[in-house]
Amino acid sequence: AFADNHTVAISAEGLGEYIFSIDGGPFQESNEFTNVSPGTHTITIKDANGCGEVMFDIGVVDYPDYFTPNGDSYHDTWNIIGIADFDPTANIYIFDRYGKLLKQISPVESGWDGTYNGNPLPSSDYWFRVEYQEENVTKELRGHFSLKR
Repeated sequence: AFADNHTVAISAEGLGEYIFSIDGGPFQESNEFTNVSPGTHTITIKDANGCGEVMFDIGVVDYPDYFTPNGDSYHDTWNIIGIADFDPTANIYIFDRYGKLLKQISPVESGWDGTYNGNPLPSSDYWFRVEYQEENVTKELRGHFSLKR
């Protein structure tokens, strides 16, 4: 979670030569995919000799650097991408530059809309803290993002 460059490495066991695809893209011999975007992706592993294939979903967790709550349906809210699939109970806190808590959000909700007490906040940088579980270990990440109007 939260890597600068998301790399997905797929393991396949058993007899055979395997080829790999992500999100229905072309098959490749390498089991590694780089620059994978945050969110849910479908992996397909296929025997190169035609002896079957298997598909499954994986998730990549990260957060957007900015959002633009202007009502155009693109980037109108901010939330951690992909974390709801792995820890739907994660706690996400959003703060202003002075450390004032503005909002606590859930990863299963649509996210923060850039308001405080119903009033739109100005374009600025905002900070967050997320407390989550990864492989039964409690972790915390702090970071920042921009609200652009």
